[in-house]
Amino acid sequence: QQQQQRPPVHNSEVYLLSQTPFPAIPPPSPPSPITPAESEFCAPIEALSLSDPSIPVCNVRPALEDRLTSAVHVLNTEAEALHCLAKHYSTDRTARDGFGRAVDAITRRQGEDGNNGKVVVVGVGKSGHIAKKLVATFNSLAIQAVFLHPTEALHGDLGQIDNRRDTLLLITFSGKTPELLLLLPHLNKSLPLILITAHTHPHTCEIVRHRPDTILLPAPVHEPETTSFGVSAPTTSTTVALAVGDALAMVASQELHPSVASVFARNHPGGAIGAALRRPREEVRHFVTPFTDIAYLDKDFPPITGADILRAGYASPSGWVRLDYPSGCGVVTPSRIRQLSSSDLVKPVQELPWLITPKEDFVRMRAETTTRDAADWIRAATSGVPSCIASACSDELECSEVSIIAVSEKGECIGLVEVARLLEEA
Repeated sequence: QQQQQRPPVHNSEVYLLSQTPFPAIPPPSPPSPITPAESEFCAPIEALSLSDPSIPVCNVRPALEDRLTSAVHVLNTEAEALHCLAKHYSTDRTARDGFGRAVDAITRRQGEDGNNGKVVVVGVGKSGHIAKKLVATFNSLAIQAVFLHPTEALHGDLGQIDNRRDTLLLITFSGKTPELLLLLPHLNKSLPLILITAHTHPHTCEIVRHRPDTILLPAPVHEPETTSFGVSAPTTSTTVALAVGDALAMVASQELHPSVASVFARNHPGGAIGAALRRPREEVRHFVTPFTDIAYLDKDFPPITGADILRAGYASPSGWVRLDYPSGCGVVTPSRIRQLSSSDLVKPVQELPWLITPKEDFVRMRAETTTRDAADWIRAATSGVPSCIASACSDELECSEVSIIAVSEKGECIGLVEVARLLEEA
């Protein structure tokens, strides 16, 4: 009776009933958990990866930005140094006078007899690398230049220097590089000495104190490199030194050659630059100096002297000058102005017959003539051989390498060009 009244016993292993030892129907399973609705968040299961975990993008981004920030800081600093340098040469008398004297020192020693003087560029360390680059630039612009290491110079390389024709160019940021100070006493004092340095005044520079006649080309930086970058590694200092040297080479070449582009093309036939320069022969019209760029010398009180011509040429956009003088009218080219000596400056133009090309001596040529055809005609006329391309010119006049070509288009003269330039372009 007690067994009949006892309820069934549940446990994890045995389910006992009062009447049967093994139930025919097992008890129901516990309920499953409720499946979340589609609108609720459900984190996806990550795929199994056997490779090393990649660096999170969030760690790469700041590193890249830091790099670019530092790079832009360097670029901005060097750009600011060049901006300040350009302003310095626009306003500072020492820099302006020094640059003019430096150009004169180089151009005066570039003779026409084939015995041109050369620019001997001297530097050590990073300044030595800048010196080598400038030598390459001078040579490509048809100004002979060589590099001289100051230590090697003391051991025999002084023989590279021609004491009659050469010009010395020293590069030192500090102005007191020991190797240059040791070399200085062994350099001929008759040679022009140009110095690219950070000093803006001669009295602060050690080299200038030893050679008072030194031509100073300042290449200062607007702030020390330790301030800019925390290290004194040559950066802004080499940038400004290179810029001053490039300016010197370009201006000197422009004064020495009627067409800098043509001499550069002749000296640089290789590489991508050479390929770009090997263009088809252009027409003469592309090389004329328009009349609007030729300054007219109008002087109220004669006589006109060589000094008047020099001043007018300096102020002229093209360097050309046209004028009326007692025996007629004519033009003076930049190449002839450069031939004026000190004694010529006080002479009236009547005593300088070689200086002016009279209008009646101009040789007329059509604007569509190619430089090759023009050069062929000029060479034939110069040698006295009858020209086979007489149609290039509207008349058959005598021509020489110092003649002036008056280029005409549709019957009107559009400008002038020197014969020497057309020969170079061809």
